Amino acid sequence: MPEQILTPWLFRRWRFDSPTQLYPAVLERLRGTPARCEELARSVATETLTRSVDGGWTIQRHIAHIADLERLIHQRLDAYERGEHELPTADMGNARTVETDHEARAIDDVLAAVRAERGKTIDRLEAYPRDFFGRSAWHGRLGVQKRVVDTCQFFADHDDHHLALARTVLRAIEA
Repeated sequence: MPEQILTPWLFRRWRFDSPTQLYPAVLERLRGTPARCEELARSVATETLTRSVDGGWTIQRHIAHIADLERLIHQRLDAYERGEHELPTADMGNARTVETDHEARAIDDVLAAVRAERGKTIDRLEAYPRDFFGRSAWHGRLGVQKRVVDTCQFFADHDDHHLALARTVLRAIEA
């Protein structure tokens, strides 16, 4: 397995104290994820994208996982819209990503899914009025109130996390 240089996702902690007015910058991070996925994927050979190191996720699986989680983003946005007090929980076992044979898919299909799914999310986020980004609900696993802007930050951090892990896999393969 590649050397663990990142704090595992489940052990990460956040301080959700950014001003709500920063939401346009956070949306830019989310908007840029498909391009960063494409840049990474198109810089390496297909056999490298689908190669596992010590049984871990491949680069292609890390990229596909980003698209797989767009459904959760939308579920949470639905909860904010309905004024629910608690956000839907994530499947911490990542069943969709684990059970799908992402390596059998063409990388162009994986990248198209990332771009299409994220595009739907961005379109939805851009349609909200500014004050919507201040709405909050309880995030059970983290034990905190999260505003919409915090949820956007959280998913942008999640994108960064998986792209960094994908590059860790790449470095291990190239070593």
